[in-house]
Amino acid sequence: MNNNLFVTKRNGGKETIDLEKIHKVIAWAAEGLEDVSVSQVELKSHIQFYDGIKTSDIHETIIKSAADLISEETPDYQYLAARLAVFHLRKKAYGQFEPPKLFDQIKKMVAAGKYDEHLLVDYTEDEYQAMENILDHSRDLDFSYAAVKQLEGKYLVQNRVSGEIYESAQFLYILVAACLFAKYPKDTRLSYIEGFYNAISTFKISLPTPIMAGVRTPTRQFSSCVLIECGDSLDSINATSSAIVKYVSQRAGIGVNAGNIRALGSNIRGGEAFHTGCIPFYKHFQTAVKSCSQGGVRGGAATLFYPLWHLEVESLLVLKNNRGVDDNRVRHLDYGVQFNKLMYQRLIKGESITLFSPSDVPGLYDAFFADQEEFERLYELYEADSSIRKKRLKAIELFSLFAQERASTGRIYLQNVDHCNTHSPFEPSVAPIKQSNLCLEIALPTKPLQEINDPNGEIALCTLSAFNLGAIDSLDELEGLADLAVRALDNLLDYQDYPVPAAYTASMGRRTLGIGVINYAYYLAKNGVYYSNGSANNLTHRTFEAIQYYLLKASNTLAKEKGPCPLFNETRLSKGILPIDTYKKDVDKITSEKLHLDWDTLRTDIKEYGVRNSTVSALMPSETSSQISNATNGIEPPRGLISVKASKDGVLKQVVPEYKKLKDNYELLWNMPNNDGYLELVGIMQKFIDQTISANTNYDPARFEGGKVPVKQIIKDLLTAYKLGVKTMYYHNTRDGASDILNDGDEDCAGGACKI
Repeated sequence: MNNNLFVTKRNGGKETIDLEKIHKVIAWAAEGLEDVSVSQVELKSHIQFYDGIKTSDIHETIIKSAADLISEETPDYQYLAARLAVFHLRKKAYGQFEPPKLFDQIKKMVAAGKYDEHLLVDYTEDEYQAMENILDHSRDLDFSYAAVKQLEGKYLVQNRVSGEIYESAQFLYILVAACLFAKYPKDTRLSYIEGFYNAISTFKISLPTPIMAGVRTPTRQFSSCVLIECGDSLDSINATSSAIVKYVSQRAGIGVNAGNIRALGSNIRGGEAFHTGCIPFYKHFQTAVKSCSQGGVRGGAATLFYPLWHLEVESLLVLKNNRGVDDNRVRHLDYGVQFNKLMYQRLIKGESITLFSPSDVPGLYDAFFADQEEFERLYELYEADSSIRKKRLKAIELFSLFAQERASTGRIYLQNVDHCNTHSPFEPSVAPIKQSNLCLEIALPTKPLQEINDPNGEIALCTLSAFNLGAIDSLDELEGLADLAVRALDNLLDYQDYPVPAAYTASMGRRTLGIGVINYAYYLAKNGVYYSNGSANNLTHRTFEAIQYYLLKASNTLAKEKGPCPLFNETRLSKGILPIDTYKKDVDKITSEKLHLDWDTLRTDIKEYGVRNSTVSALMPSETSSQISNATNGIEPPRGLISVKASKDGVLKQVVPEYKKLKDNYELLWNMPNNDGYLELVGIMQKFIDQTISANTNYDPARFEGGKVPVKQIIKDLLTAYKLGVKTMYYHNTRDGASDILNDGDEDCAGGACKI
C-alpha cells in the first residue's frame, strides 16, 4: 500500500498517515481476544484509505472493518470492534482516551445544560470523589459492538442535530445511580450508589431506554409504558387525545383502551344525532400518536384495545389490513382484542357470540373486567332481550377472522381480561384491569379522563427494569439485586415529573413497578435445557418463584421503612392473597416443582406491613436494552446464533453469549417444532409474574401442508395459552424466507382437546 497518503487532522492540518499508530490501537483492542487477526483488520482498513482522509474517517473505517469480520467462527471481533468504537467515542467526547474526573465532567455538563443541576446541589465534591473511586472505566471494554452503537445512537447524552457526544458509558451508569439515590440519607446513599452502579455496569440489572437516556438530564419522564382509558363521551375522547400527545412527546409507548366507545348508528341525545362509530375516533387517536416525533427519530406508537363482542368488531379487526381504502382503515396503530372465558366456551361448544354496542347494554362493559359471573349473567340476559340491537356470529367465524388478521399483520394482539383480573394483585371490584400497554406486558387499573386535568381520572404508568439471568451465578443473588432494583425504581417514581395529573395520582397511589428478565435463552443454554421439550419447565418454575418472592420481599422491606403505597387496600395483597394463590392450576400438570421459599412468612409480613409497590414484575420484550448487556432478548429464543439488527447506524451483528462453548445448547426459534413448549414456559412464568408477559407465537409455513399455516393451528395455540393462564399474546411471527433482520422495532376449532 502507498504509505505517502496524507490525513486531514481535526484542526485542518495535514500529515502523513501513521500506520504504526493505527497498528498499536488495533493491537490494543485485540488484547486477550481469541481468533482475531490484527493484520486482517489492517488490510481491510488500508484498502479503503484515500489521500486527505479525515482522522475520524480513519477511525470509522477501522471500526467497520473489524465489525464486518464478526461471524459464528470468529465471534470475538464483536469485542475488538467495540473497543475500537469506545476509543473513537471517547476521543470525540473528551479529545482523548482518558475520561475526565467525574466532578469536572458534572460541572461542565451542568453548565452546558446537559445534566440536571440538582447533581451539584445534592452532592458535595467529597462525595463525588468517593464515587470517582467506585467508577471503573475499564468496564467500557466489556461491551459488544452492537452495544456500543446502541449507546452511541440512543443513550449517551449528545446533541442529536450536530452529532456531538458528551459522555461515555460509566458516567451514564454512576449518574443514574446518583440521581436515583440522591434523597437517601447521607450515611447510606453512597453504599446504595455503589451497589446499584456495580449491578448495572456489570449487566446484572438491565435498564430500559427512558432511564438510560433520560436520568441525569433535565428531562424527567422515565416511565416506559403509559395506559390511558377513554370513556364514551366527546370530552373523554378529547382528553385522551391530549394525554396521548403529552406522553408521546416524552418518548413513552402508549396503550389506549377505547372499547367503551359506542358503535356506529347508536343514538346520541335521544336520537337527535346518528353516532359515527369507533373508526373516526380511532383515526383521531392515530393522529395524536403520530403528531410528535420521539427524540427526532420516529413517530410515537400505540396499541388500542377493544372487546371481541363489540358490535363493530368485524370492521375493527381489519383496521390494520392492507386491503381496503383509507376511509375504513387505521393502519398506524396496533390492536389488542379482549377475550374472556365465555368467548372461548362459545368457540369450543360450536356456539355463537353475540355482538353489542356497549352503550346499549348497561353494566356489561364494566362487568367484563370486574366480575366474570356478573358478565355472563348480563350477557345472556341481553342476548334474550329482543329490544336490544345486536348481531350474532358463529364463534368459529369470529375467531377465524381474528386469527387471519393476526397472521397477516403480525400485530393484532390478544388480552385475556379474566386472567388479568382473577390472577392480579388488584381487587377487580374496586380496581379492575381494563387494558394493557404498547407491548402487552403491563396490567394496571385505569380510569377515563373527562378533561385533561381531571382529578378523578387514572393514567397508569409503569417503570421497568430487568434481571440478566445470564449474569447471575445463583438464584440467591436475586435477593440483593431485587432490593437494589425495587429501591431504585421506587425512588424514580418520586424523582420524575408527571405531565398529566391523573398519572401523578395513579403513580403515587399505586407505585407500580415492572421488573422482568433478559438473557433467558442463554440461561437455558447454560443449564443444558430447552424450550420445546419440557426440560426447562422445572428450572423456570424455580427461577420465577425466586424472582417474584424476592421482589415482593424487597417491596415489603421498603414498606416497613417508608410505609405501604396509599392504595394498598385496593390490592388482594392486603388480604394476604399472593400470586401463588390465584394462578391457573393447569400449570401444575406441566411442572412437578414444589415451592422452595418461605411464602407463609412473607404473606404474614405483607398483611402486617404492606408493600411499597402494588406490582413488582412484568416480562417485557427488551429489544435494545438486551443488546447493551450482550444478552438474548427477554424470554425469546434467538433466531440465529448471530442476531442481525438494522439500525440507523447500519446492520449490527451480535453473537449469542458463550457461543463457542454452548452453540449446541441453544434452541433456535425456527428449529422449535411448535409453540407448545414455549407456551408452557410462559404459563409457568405467569404463575408468579403479577402483571403480564410479552409472549409471541411463531409459525414456519414450510412445516404445514401447502406452505400455509392453518387457522385451526393458530386457534389451538390461543386455547393452549388461555388454558395455562397466559394473560396476553404479543407478536404473531411468520417465517417468510427472508433473512431474520430485526428492525429498531386460516377453519375449525381444536374441539374438546382444549377444555378451559
